Amino acid sequence: MKSTDYSRTVEVFKGSPWEAELVKGLLENNGIATIIKDGLMSTIAPYIAPDVTILVSEETYEDAMDVIKEKTKNNPFTFLQKPHKNDIQHMEQQFSRIAVKVGSNVLTRRDGTLDVTRMSALVDQIAELHKTGVEVILVSSGAVASGRSEVHSAKKLDSVDQRQLFSAVGQAKLINRYYELFREHGIPVGQVLTMKENFATRRHYLNQKNCMTVMLENGVIPIVNENDTISVSELMFTDNDELSGLIASMMDAQALIILSNIDGIYNGSPADPASEVIREIGQGKDLSSYIQTSKSSFGRGGMLTKTNIARKVADEGITVIIANGKRDNILVDLIQHPESTLCTRFTPSPEPVSSVKKWIAHSEGFAKGELHINYCATELLFSDKAVSILPVGIIDVIGEFEKDDIVRIVDFGGKPIGVGKANCDSTQAREAMGKHGKKPVVHYDYLYIE
Repeated sequence: MKSTDYSRTVEVFKGSPWEAELVKGLLENNGIATIIKDGLMSTIAPYIAPDVTILVSEETYEDAMDVIKEKTKNNPFTFLQKPHKNDIQHMEQQFSRIAVKVGSNVLTRRDGTLDVTRMSALVDQIAELHKTGVEVILVSSGAVASGRSEVHSAKKLDSVDQRQLFSAVGQAKLINRYYELFREHGIPVGQVLTMKENFATRRHYLNQKNCMTVMLENGVIPIVNENDTISVSELMFTDNDELSGLIASMMDAQALIILSNIDGIYNGSPADPASEVIREIGQGKDLSSYIQTSKSSFGRGGMLTKTNIARKVADEGITVIIANGKRDNILVDLIQHPESTLCTRFTPSPEPVSSVKKWIAHSEGFAKGELHINYCATELLFSDKAVSILPVGIIDVIGEFEKDDIVRIVDFGGKPIGVGKANCDSTQAREAMGKHGKKPVVHYDYLYIE
């Protein structure tokens, strides 16, 4: 084998250490040995160091230039280019904890049975993220689909009976499948079955949080699903979108990724070729004209539910992404190549929200009563001031509730505007209603205004 002669070298590139490292890697991946001249500073200050030179032997010069020209021709803007300051910041802001919701239409075939191939591909992606240090909480649908192929009822069942039967059988099959797939990667998983009422009290809420925190601390991936076997309609989550939002908020995730069977939220009908995916949705943007109200084929919710949940979670400072779970390598691409991956991203609020307020924000469904407030109190709540609900601003108390129960806040026009944790019971609230100098019925720290 002929050895390379380095007695005579030729310059093929000169630029910043950052650029030089890219060129060096490219050439060596193509079997061309390189020498870096004056590259000592690159390990100390890669963005401010002086230019360095890439040298190759005379005999490999032409091959090296061909490789570089081919690369710059295909991708001239991302190669041989110093990273923008914003790009550097983005790399530094890598998510360390995410919640991933996988919808029924991602995991279900056209005949309603479980798509094991897609499930396996998603597990591979989650495992890859897990091994890079990203903590993943998986909120997975698919129990009903898993059970549908296993059970054939002798008599006709209504929708609730079907869901309970199929999920009871399917949940065991689903979690076992996840267990086997993750075990191939050496990653343990744990099942978390929950119900809406488990979030109704602060104590139950914190118990669940502690359970999943311990799992994550020990390298275990929590797999969360609603316990459909004992849930009935009035006690159910709207769908797993609602559950995933609550879980992301509870676990202080930095991002919630909702995987559906479409690429995101479109500026028209997804079936219309002229429609495009809205890539970024900022705070307060009106989407009512874009959202389709139809529900998915196998799930209980639709894009309207996803959008409402996404807004609420983003308002709590969590990035929310809606993407197509059927696209290859979608999860890894969303984390590692966010700018070039097709999706809809909800911009998170820059204002931090306390853990208690996060819980209260998702507790509207547990409200035991209502506090109706007057015009002045309503105006104050929407001002820049930190305002509690005082008895003097209350014009009516509806329902019976105890101290620490969740109550709905209703404005002077009868419109619900928020929720809060009561500082007294309903009897005491009625006695103090309209009076000055009394303690807050709902303190600011336990109040969430939508």
